[in-house]
Amino acid sequence: MKKVKSLVLAGLLAFAPTLAMNGPALAQENAAVAAPATGNDTAAADSASHAAAPAAEAAPAEKVAAPPRMKPTLGIGMPMPGEITLQKQFSPTGHTARWLHDVMLLPIIFAISILVLILMAYAMWKFRRSANPIPSKTSHNTLIEVIWTVVPVVILLVIAVPSIGLLADQYKPAPKDALTVKVTGYQWYWGYEYPDNGIPEFVSNLLPRDKAGANGEPYLLAPDNRLVLPVGRPIKLIITGADVIHSFAVPSLWVKMDAVPGRLNEKSFTIEKPGVYYGQCSELCGARHGFMPIAVEALPPAQFDQWLLSQGGKLQGAGAATTAQAPQPAAAPAAKL
Repeated sequence: MKKVKSLVLAGLLAFAPTLAMNGPALAQENAAVAAPATGNDTAAADSASHAAAPAAEAAPAEKVAAPPRMKPTLGIGMPMPGEITLQKQFSPTGHTARWLHDVMLLPIIFAISILVLILMAYAMWKFRRSANPIPSKTSHNTLIEVIWTVVPVVILLVIAVPSIGLLADQYKPAPKDALTVKVTGYQWYWGYEYPDNGIPEFVSNLLPRDKAGANGEPYLLAPDNRLVLPVGRPIKLIITGADVIHSFAVPSLWVKMDAVPGRLNEKSFTIEKPGVYYGQCSELCGARHGFMPIAVEALPPAQFDQWLLSQGGKLQGAGAATTAQAPQPAAAPAAKL
């Protein structure tokens, strides 16, 4: 019996440290089970907030569809059959230039030509040999010399005043809120870029005859991609060349500026009416010089903003402010657990 008691006592002494270490652990587990439910409520709230986070995030915006390609209108932005004067103008500087050409220059040129013709005919008839066998020896006439000196000076002054005003308007710097477009001439196509709106350069090439006819556009004037601009907003073109000298010209908008490699030329204007305005390269630039058409598609401001968004661009100015102030849909409240 003494041996059995000794063995039992030895076993208890061997397991005593293990029981002493497990006691606090069991006490902590029991305390955690008996703790109030406040901690569980906090954990549940955190889980709910994480579950609601994806719902609060805005859904990706749907791609905006581009406005339909505008059809050209006869008499707007293109030459007309039998036309003997400048194209009809659709910009403020264009109106001034056409008025100067049609109302001032042409009448003065016509009047001077008729006057000179009459004077020549009168001199040929009055001073012919049969009527004047003895020619006149008059070498000076003060009145006539004063007249033919003063009258041309007056005519040039009358022409100079509106001409200088037109030159100043053509090269007036664009306002700060103007839409900036970079135009680059290549052999033999055009490249357009909207740096302030985040639209990278895209190129514009001549449409084949069949595709131009299918679109109802004039052949040799219709490109595949147009330069899209807004109506009623100031526009600033930054024009350059990539290889040789080109010239960006749209007659009905009174726009013409050389595209010179290594140089940035600026042209500012405002389009008054929606439409498609055609032009061409106006500087001999190589074998396909005659196949570099320009087409400006002028859209109302709302449609132009739509086009910008459809190309992945961003709005600026009034359009951006309107978009920023638009009410956003509220996120659905998270469900309570």
